[in-house]
Amino acid sequence: MQTSERTGRLIVLEGIDGAGKTTQAERLEAHLLAQGRRVVRTAEPTGFPTGVALRAALGGKIKKSECEMAALFTEDRIAHNIHPTEGLQALLAEGIDVICDRYYYSTLAYQGHATDYDWVKIMNLLCPEIRKPDLCIYLDLTPEQSLERIRAGRASVEIYENEETLGRVRRAFLRVLADLAATDRIAIVNAYRSPDEIAAEIAALADSLA
Repeated sequence: MQTSERTGRLIVLEGIDGAGKTTQAERLEAHLLAQGRRVVRTAEPTGFPTGVALRAALGGKIKKSECEMAALFTEDRIAHNIHPTEGLQALLAEGIDVICDRYYYSTLAYQGHATDYDWVKIMNLLCPEIRKPDLCIYLDLTPEQSLERIRAGRASVEIYENEETLGRVRRAFLRVLADLAATDRIAIVNAYRSPDEIAAEIAALADSLA
């Protein structure tokens, strides 16, 4: 694969469910395309076999322990990075910006607080085949607002989608972001506002990248 003169940027959107990641990923994609950049939107879990298994477990169809889930998420993330044509590394090398809905911050927040945080952190941050994002944007929303949006948007909820769990996960996310603040470029964005206000702030953050 021929390498582009301009390396793409990996921008991750994180947040508890219902925070508006999909909407803001679409808005950011449109902003970058308007600048003449090439863009791919992706998400974790992926569409690879590991991601399919994860989605089945998240939907309660297959029972997995938290350690199994942490390992599966990490395996899926490695596949997401190294796939020869659809992987993050290949796309970025071609000069394509990648917007990713969820990354290792989610695994640290969900499985890290349910198992051993340091183990999950080591698996992800010390893995040579898992790339560090150029920017992580965390859309901050309360659990109550999250559930309201989730219930308004679809007929069923996943195993992690209840107020008590979302509250724990939000607190875990904020601990993760504080823990990684010295090594990762992270921005916490107030997601209580209108989509236009949020999109404008995210666009400015993306534009600040080299």
